[in-house]
Amino acid sequence: MTEPGDARPVLPVAPVAVGAVPLAEVVRGDLVESVHLGHLVVLGPDGEVRLELGDPATTIWPRSSVKPLQALAMLRSGLDLPDRLLALAGASHSGAPEHLAGAREILEGAGLDESALRNTPDLPLGRAESLAWLGAGRGPEQIAQNCSGKHAAMLATCVAAGWDTATYLDPAHPLQRAVRAAVVELTGDDDPHVTTDGCGAPLFSTSVRGLARSFGRLAAAGRSGDGDAGRVARAMARYPEMVAGRGREDTLVMTAVPGTIAKIGADGVCAAGLPDGSAVAFKILDGGDRPRPAILAAAVRAAGAAGVPGADLAALDAVGTTPVLGGGAPVGAVRPAFGAAGL
Repeated sequence: MTEPGDARPVLPVAPVAVGAVPLAEVVRGDLVESVHLGHLVVLGPDGEVRLELGDPATTIWPRSSVKPLQALAMLRSGLDLPDRLLALAGASHSGAPEHLAGAREILEGAGLDESALRNTPDLPLGRAESLAWLGAGRGPEQIAQNCSGKHAAMLATCVAAGWDTATYLDPAHPLQRAVRAAVVELTGDDDPHVTTDGCGAPLFSTSVRGLARSFGRLAAAGRSGDGDAGRVARAMARYPEMVAGRGREDTLVMTAVPGTIAKIGADGVCAAGLPDGSAVAFKILDGGDRPRPAILAAAVRAAGAAGVPGADLAALDAVGTTPVLGGGAPVGAVRPAFGAAGL
């Protein structure tokens, strides 16, 4: 116990906090009320740095932003799904009827049912979907959890490859070794750390820059039609509502900027790739969701959204509009602490 006058112990600064800078500000009235710190990078088509905030070399857990890379590993291991279901394999879905039906369709195609799933039971991620689920008298279930499409696809991959389905979440399982190889290849980050994600699947670390690099490579492959990477990108871009859901920022960004792929992750992670191979990734230090839409929309603009044929910049800007309310009316906004003008 610390006695009066004793010096308090100085706790070490976590590595992820070192070098973090403001990515977004919360404005209420005429004052900045809060600031969200983090790390962000915008890369050009050749991987050159266009914008760097904080330290993009910081090692992070990419959380669900890594799902497109997991889907790529599944295709390489023998998974064969139509684009609509392949998009769901890389999704953090809202739990709408089409999402749950799609996950069941993947399982049935592999001769399996919901009892084979090993993901964490949960309520649907979407607020409206969760209320409807609870209203129907349902509780937390594996099929309702936002990663059920990914887990169904992992099981289908195991069936296609002749691998054991009961142990598909073991980091030593052939499927997870294939995922690790895909993460290392596309991010360029060697020797990743490993842990367990919220859904129970193994999770491999990346750097912020490596995550952006991987999305640029996937998106560019989608435009050029290159192999399995191109299939993942085209599926996401063609069926953005299967990747997240109605009103979700990654779905909205992909709808606003054709050919773009975007994927949020828990604890303040997000990445996107434009069809020319430009890319963005960021980690919000406090792990919160509030500033993410504003940062994502501004970063995609900074990456060159205006040059994408058919891009709806007004719709993109709307994604990043997050009002701050007072008495139920807007009195401020969450705004990015950077912009394309500074490039």
